[in-house]
Amino acid sequence: MSDSMVNAASSASANNPVPLVMLRKSLDLQAQSTLSLLQAIPQPASVNPAHLGQNVDVKA
Repeated sequence: MSDSMVNAASSASANNPVPLVMLRKSLDLQAQSTLSLLQAIPQPASVNPAHLGQNVDVKA
């Protein structure tokens, strides 16, 4: 969302608070939708065997 849209909604809220309320609701809805989409992404399966990464070579 551009700064000009936020500024326009903010200046309009002095006379009429409805545009600012609608902007906030729209941003909240977008945030919820984005969070839902991110949570729906499946976690990648490990491609390495389980024993890899268990030991550290400190003598190198």
